[in-house]
Amino acid sequence: MTATDIRTAAIARALFAARFGADAVGTWSAPGRVNLIGEHTDYNDGFVLPFAIQHRTHVALAPRADGVFRVRVASTFDDATVEVALDDLDEIFPAQRDDVPEWARYPLGVAWALLAASGTDPRAVTGVDLAFASDVPVGAGLSSSAAIEGATAVALADTWGISLDRVALAKVGRRAENEAVGAPTGIMDQMASLLGRADAAIFLDCRSLDAQVIDLGFADAGLELVVIDTGVKHSHATGGYGERRAACERGAAALGVPALRDVSVDDLPRLAELVDDVTYRRVRHVVTENQRVLDTVRTLREQGPTAIGDLLVASHASMRDDFEISVPELDTAVEAALAAGAVGARMTGGGFGGAAIALVAHDKVLAVTDAATAAFAAAGFAAPTIFTVTPSAGAARD
Repeated sequence: MTATDIRTAAIARALFAARFGADAVGTWSAPGRVNLIGEHTDYNDGFVLPFAIQHRTHVALAPRADGVFRVRVASTFDDATVEVALDDLDEIFPAQRDDVPEWARYPLGVAWALLAASGTDPRAVTGVDLAFASDVPVGAGLSSSAAIEGATAVALADTWGISLDRVALAKVGRRAENEAVGAPTGIMDQMASLLGRADAAIFLDCRSLDAQVIDLGFADAGLELVVIDTGVKHSHATGGYGERRAACERGAAALGVPALRDVSVDDLPRLAELVDDVTYRRVRHVVTENQRVLDTVRTLREQGPTAIGDLLVASHASMRDDFEISVPELDTAVEAALAAGAVGARMTGGGFGGAAIALVAHDKVLAVTDAATAAFAAAGFAAPTIFTVTPSAGAARD
């Protein structure tokens, strides 16, 4: 554990003691993620290339000693403690999810989905208390939500003796986010958080859920991955994300295929005759982005990370112009990083805010940081938060 991990786990334990008047039996954690390339391809059965980062969410947990079949959740995000009966989870999710504070839907949704996926009777497991602390930036496109889900899933699976593999736990997290929270996301974030490896990315086929570990080679190439957090908050549960997903579904239906995974670049001229311009451009982004993921994996294997810059830049242009999920702050971050000598840069995450990433030589990190800060000031934007991330291990007991 890093010094930050030790500190955040200690915060979770202290919160647990303060809210529940007892000591936790242990802490578990899961990382956020950066998606190197492959945006909005996951729910279209496509390809993605994320990696887990060193920023993690920690959960302190203990079984309830009073024999009550209830789950209580507390977080540094909120002064309130939320408590529900385990056998009420089926009534709450998804029909009554709006009665639960949004942050609490993530862990409670995981408890609900985990019991369902394993076929476990809620009365066959012990009640639990959970307290969360995190150093994953919220709203930055680094998947703080999947970090909560992954930490909860491994903690509850260990505590309740539920033997599901990591892919099954990722599906639990996705169901929680889709149905308990109401965010129509794919499975990329959960897979990255649960399957992450140090110094590597996860090349994920979102249809088959086959995952390959791809060495990134950043360190050997003298490269850093710089995150430029714009501070513009987003939420996947709001309308823009759902509208993009609906457009993708319209495009697939127009071409008579199950998902945009089944559409190639060569199919795009035919699609243009079948749908409106907006739907066409949404589909074009996904189809070309899938190809960019495949090209990036091949390039990493054959030429190394210094050769992927143009693919990152093309990905950003596609999200800006075709999918229309960038914002001026993200465009400014990307343009400033490239002008200061970054190998490549793009926005990352669901869009409408969040962060950009830049692949940067060690000796240019300061120049990129200064350039982005200056560009934001010149545009009248609030100062960005800039830091580097390291490909890291996935969810585990601390």
